[in-house]
Amino acid sequence: MKYPKNYLDEIKLRLKVSQVVGKTVKLNRRGKEFVGLSPFTSEKTPSFTVSDEKGFYHCFSSGEHGNIFDFLMKTQSLKFGEAVRQLASQAGMQPYRFSKFDEEKEKRYQNYKNIFKDFTNHHHKLLLENFDFSMDYLNKRGIGKETILEFQIGYVPSNSDYYSNLIKNYSEKNISETGLFYNNEKFKKYINRFHSRIIFPIKNIVGDIVAFGGRIIKDKKIAKYINSPETEFYKKGKHIFNLDKAKSFPNKDSEVIVVEGYMDVISIYSAGIKNVVSNSGTALTESQINLIWKFFSNPILCLDGDVSGQRAALRIAESLLPNIKESNKIGFVTLSKGVDPDDFIKEKGKKAFVEFLTNKLSIEEFIWKNYLNNLDRSDPFASTKFEKKFRNLCETIKDKTLRKYILENYLEKIRNLTPLQKGKGKIINNYRILSETKKISVAKEHLSKEEIKEYSILYIMFNYPNIISPRAELFDDIQFSSSQLNKLKSELLAITSEDKFDQKNLDELAKRHLSLINDINQNAVIKNIFLKKDEEKQIELLNEILKELNDIKFSKKIENLENKLIEKFDEKSYSDLIKLKSKINKE
Repeated sequence: MKYPKNYLDEIKLRLKVSQVVGKTVKLNRRGKEFVGLSPFTSEKTPSFTVSDEKGFYHCFSSGEHGNIFDFLMKTQSLKFGEAVRQLASQAGMQPYRFSKFDEEKEKRYQNYKNIFKDFTNHHHKLLLENFDFSMDYLNKRGIGKETILEFQIGYVPSNSDYYSNLIKNYSEKNISETGLFYNNEKFKKYINRFHSRIIFPIKNIVGDIVAFGGRIIKDKKIAKYINSPETEFYKKGKHIFNLDKAKSFPNKDSEVIVVEGYMDVISIYSAGIKNVVSNSGTALTESQINLIWKFFSNPILCLDGDVSGQRAALRIAESLLPNIKESNKIGFVTLSKGVDPDDFIKEKGKKAFVEFLTNKLSIEEFIWKNYLNNLDRSDPFASTKFEKKFRNLCETIKDKTLRKYILENYLEKIRNLTPLQKGKGKIINNYRILSETKKISVAKEHLSKEEIKEYSILYIMFNYPNIISPRAELFDDIQFSSSQLNKLKSELLAITSEDKFDQKNLDELAKRHLSLINDINQNAVIKNIFLKKDEEKQIELLNEILKELNDIKFSKKIENLENKLIEKFDEKSYSDLIKLKSKINKE
């Protein structure tokens, strides 16, 4: 008897090819693939490759090729059934038992799958051939024909009678089990649940359509969005919209953007950002995040900027915190109030959205920021409750080592926030305040020491062009730590060093680099100090920051050269190291 396809697919999804092959072949990463010596021939130069992305291995010396089942059968002389049982055990799955119930369930699934396939094809064809107003709606939302074809988007007219087509090929019970129709007792007929709506097919991880999302496009007194009801083969909290496509587009940082709705996914995908999925309006569940983590170790949650969206994001963060570990992280970005990802992409475009994502906070930073915004630091009872909250949250983290460090980080932050009461209710925060120009206690955690100085310099360049203009040559030779910051510096210099400074040019620059400028204005630790100084003192402060940045860069160069010498001594590196150290000593 055959194993059901979905059971075999589940094993393949849970186990990477490199994970299975790596038990018997020593593999080394080469780009997106792995290489090693062939287990089928005797060779000295590796010709055996493994691709997790494509799900197979290939041996160039012997011509052997296959998936994880083939590998076990060929290397361990197993029969197919034995290979399936062994790999299912590795994947943490129960062995498949062929019972009458299993056979019936498999038949139900095949009917279920075929009904959804027929339903999709019919209504996709309707959209493309007959309904101009639905095509107009999609085009206005920035969704072109190529995307419509790729996602198999369809339209169900208000007078749909597709049930009469299906009943010719499937039983009433089979159709009823899909949830596509409901029985109207008054008219004694089955009504199409998605009538008057554009439909978005929801696929499981292996690409089978198992449900729909529907969106009304004409003003009617019915819900704007609806989803398929839960069925035997569709559990909303276990599916991720577009993961079947997104898993084929891993990026170098193993990131995937998690948004709230189908339209957000399709809009971002249409803009050329393929690694995007949706939790379909539910709170992201443990089952869903574990499914995402199988393909992406760094998902970024990007929910709508309204109050409900941010509350949902905080609840999700708290529920997922227990599951994070070194190899499985999650980041959060916060959109402006009333803005969703679809709006953002349409207004500002792909480049601005990608730039915006660089401002992500880790899950622990996101939780801290949300609770800190609502803390009354003058109330010791509120502060006590605040600390207990973070202790309790950290207790839920399953990784004991990670739990320890996150808790220590939170407690250190809380100690720095403890207020001291002095005089008539005046609050003085217990910060360890040192020289204003040396160490600033409010340095942002997501920035390195070098970036803190660079942000301060760029803040001055953008907000105080009158100070920069007479001394623009000071900045020509400065190389910042990222190409993004260097590009902004060059554009600012081009504007501020002109004979006739034009504020319009500066405003246009701000629009082009909106996300980065906002981040700099928010996180430049120098801003409050700089504002209180006269121009002479501001220039002194700028020179001091430039010197401090130069010292940091020299220290980095020295550290890199020392590390290089530790690994392998060479005369040039040693000579460069001596020159750098002598230069610092002279200064």
